[in-house]
Amino acid sequence: MPKLNPITLFLLILVTLLGASFFFHTIILQNYSLPKYGDKIVLSYIINFLVASIIYMGLYRFRNKLKTQIGFVFMGGSFLKFILFFILFYPSYKTDGEMDSSEFAAFFVPYAICLVVETLFTAKMLQKME
Repeated sequence: MPKLNPITLFLLILVTLLGASFFFHTIILQNYSLPKYGDKIVLSYIINFLVASIIYMGLYRFRNKLKTQIGFVFMGGSFLKFILFFILFYPSYKTDGEMDSSEFAAFFVPYAICLVVETLFTAKMLQKME
């Protein structure tokens, strides 16, 4: 089997993990009689996937130019995700005055999965650069 490009491997793993998570996430919501596709869950998974992919591809693309700043760029990407959360999700989550656990999970489950995968792949990329 040929060795996969790190970006391709990143995308395959991220899609697989997010797809499995989305499947189980919606089953859990359904089992608790909550709206299966409520709380902007589809948008959340898509946005988290797209932003994580763009961040990792950017880091990988500019890894040699930004060798000493990759950590800062990575943290900036996480900051960008939080900005997107507060622009796209937070206003609708707070319309009733509080954020319940299903709303919290709708954003932060895919966020956490993306963060872990991004962190592992970025750390691996940095190790290879030494």
